[in-house]
Amino acid sequence: MQEVKITQLHGVNPQEFKESIISDIRAEFVKLSANFQPVLPPEYLTRQEVAKILKISLVTLTDWNNKGILKPYRLGNLIRYKQSELDQALISINKR
Repeated sequence: MQEVKITQLHGVNPQEFKESIISDIRAEFVKLSANFQPVLPPEYLTRQEVAKILKISLVTLTDWNNKGILKPYRLGNLIRYKQSELDQALISINKR
C-alpha cells in the first residue's frame, strides 16, 4: 500500500499560498533569463570595411591573410571577415 503524505499550512489561505508559489517561480525565471542571451548571427565585413576599421591598406590586409593573422571567408569572388574574429585577432596581435 502506498504511503500518503499530507502537508498542512496554518495561517495561510489557499489564495495566499498560490500567490506565494507564483511569485517564487517568477523570481526564479527572472534569475534564469538573466543568464540566457539570444545567439546573434555573426556579422561579416568586407575587405574595405576591415581595412578602414584597422586603418591599413588593402595590400597589408592581404599580407595579414597570407600570414594567418586574419581569416578570410570566401564565397565565390566575395571575401568577408567575421567581426568577432577580427576582435580576437586584434587581441592576439597586442599580446605578441
